[in-house]
Amino acid sequence: MRYGLLVMGAPYSSQATHSALRFATALLTQGHQLESVFFYHDGVYNAARHTAPPQDEPHLYDAWCALHTEHGTQLHVCIAAALRRGMLDAREAERHGKLGHSVEAPFELTGLGQLIDLGQNVDRLLTFAP
Repeated sequence: MRYGLLVMGAPYSSQATHSALRFATALLTQGHQLESVFFYHDGVYNAARHTAPPQDEPHLYDAWCALHTEHGTQLHVCIAAALRRGMLDAREAERHGKLGHSVEAPFELTGLGQLIDLGQNVDRLLTFAP
């Protein structure tokens, strides 16, 4: 079966991210495909490359990156939600005249059309929200 995930909860603020990662790991272990994860609302904070949690907490940014590296899962971030929260990639930082950026590959800023496409092209789209 082909799955997509919609993550709307910020890391370390709700259980949404932890649950989404555990679900992703379980479905991949059972042989299913995870096409894409779409981060929306406060879920865009999962793409913040500068996170540095204490050593005794899971590093959720690294876990999403590992999911992409090991399984080819696309990591899409809603551009509108990200920009509202100060989350920019290098291109958007330059376009808006900002110094530095906080989003980089494997995370990709995309529009809501990507979420609609995901919903139409997978067997199941699951939402993880606070």
